[in-house]
Amino acid sequence: MSTTPTTPAAPGSTALAPEIAARLKRTQDGLLPAIAQQHDTGEVLMLGWMDDEALHRTLTTGRCTYWSRSRREYWVKGDTSGHAQRVVSVALDCDGDTLLVKVDQTGAACHTGDRTCFDADVLPLG
Repeated sequence: MSTTPTTPAAPGSTALAPEIAARLKRTQDGLLPAIAQQHDTGEVLMLGWMDDEALHRTLTTGRCTYWSRSRREYWVKGDTSGHAQRVVSVALDCDGDTLLVKVDQTGAACHTGDRTCFDADVLPLG
């Protein structure tokens, strides 16, 4: 497993289709935020990070693959927890800098065991 994500200077250096790679606007680290959303309810589950290789793996395997910024490695959602994300669709936003991955989530999406990463800490308004 690689320990460094694809750099933005080398789009297409993975097996990601060059026409997709050319449309991506990555961070300086070569990453794009990827929002995981439950396909049938619209529930926002989590935010992960993908580079070209993680996106390629996600598109070709049908399972969400992310780049862990803290562990500096790829991880497939559910490989250790069993809480997998089966990919239903992947969309690129109008700016080319964010992915929306619609999934069928099995179990908790959050590493804390919550259904979503946005359940536990709702901030007060006004």
